[in-house]
Amino acid sequence: MHRAATGLPFDDIRRLIAEMPGPDLAARQAAEQRQGQLVKPPGALGRLEEIAVFFAGWQGKAIPAVVRPTVAVFAATHGVSARGVSPYPAEVTKQMVDTFTNGKAAVNQICATFGAGLRVFDLALDIPTPDIVERDALTEAECAATMAFGMEALAGEPDLLCLGEMGIGNTTIAAAIYHGLYGGSAGEWVGPGTGSTGEVLARKIAAVDAAVKRCAGNLDDPLEVLRRLGGREVAAMAGAILAARMQRVPVVLDGYVVTAAAAVLHALSPAAIDHCLAGHVSAEPAHRRVLEKLGLAPILDLGMRLGEGSGAALSIGVIKAALACHAGMATFAEAGVG
Repeated sequence: MHRAATGLPFDDIRRLIAEMPGPDLAARQAAEQRQGQLVKPPGALGRLEEIAVFFAGWQGKAIPAVVRPTVAVFAATHGVSARGVSPYPAEVTKQMVDTFTNGKAAVNQICATFGAGLRVFDLALDIPTPDIVERDALTEAECAATMAFGMEALAGEPDLLCLGEMGIGNTTIAAAIYHGLYGGSAGEWVGPGTGSTGEVLARKIAAVDAAVKRCAGNLDDPLEVLRRLGGREVAAMAGAILAARMQRVPVVLDGYVVTAAAAVLHALSPAAIDHCLAGHVSAEPAHRRVLEKLGLAPILDLGMRLGEGSGAALSIGVIKAALACHAGMATFAEAGVG
């Protein structure tokens, strides 16, 4: 969507999207040629071959490698959680951040298994964003600044960035973003999240419906959808995705909430998430539908719905295996086969 420059903070975001680099086509072609020479029937490794070629294009190397994978988990609190949209209290967000820090969450164990670093970003946990039923979550300046903060996830120069989140109430936020972007009814986008059923689920649907109706007439711009209905973690992850693109670093998305950040960028420009992979499809019912809209095929489908980057981190194992096969297998000529 083209908009004239106004000097407002979002102009910088639009400028980045206009300047996004693409993949190295020569490196991708070289990787495809290598795949055709490896000692196996063409296409026999299925998705692993596609992953190897994908990484070759973004790393600009015929034989890519992942040696510095990082999982970045963004944590935030949400005023809408006071409406009872989750079976867990808002305090759990900070408690889980402490668990990450102490190395005792699921994502810590998965990162250790696959040699990934873990960074946790505390996005003003003591200051929830306003209740989106009543007020916009962020001003334009706050949203742009939070996106800029998310770009710090690239500070350690990872060669693979996996995104995760933590925030009680944030599946409500994600559902509101999808409803704002794609229309339909609130009930189509709202799922159980951390286990919402019965009256809790009904309150969640009502909150998403009311929040989007409040913003009616202001949702034609995806960045407005983000600032009015989003949360700090979603804005920060959108910034991280953009920063990774500018550095040609592949990104793996986790579940339903992380994908909302990618959906905002995709709505601005479908090419904005060409460097992204879906680590998995979560058990949240609408996640599969969103991935289809974004043209992303999940690497894993394990019925997970934990968040915290767990599905994205788990996919690192598949990615490393794909790149190891690409780099280490013999060609037919080397093996003397055929």
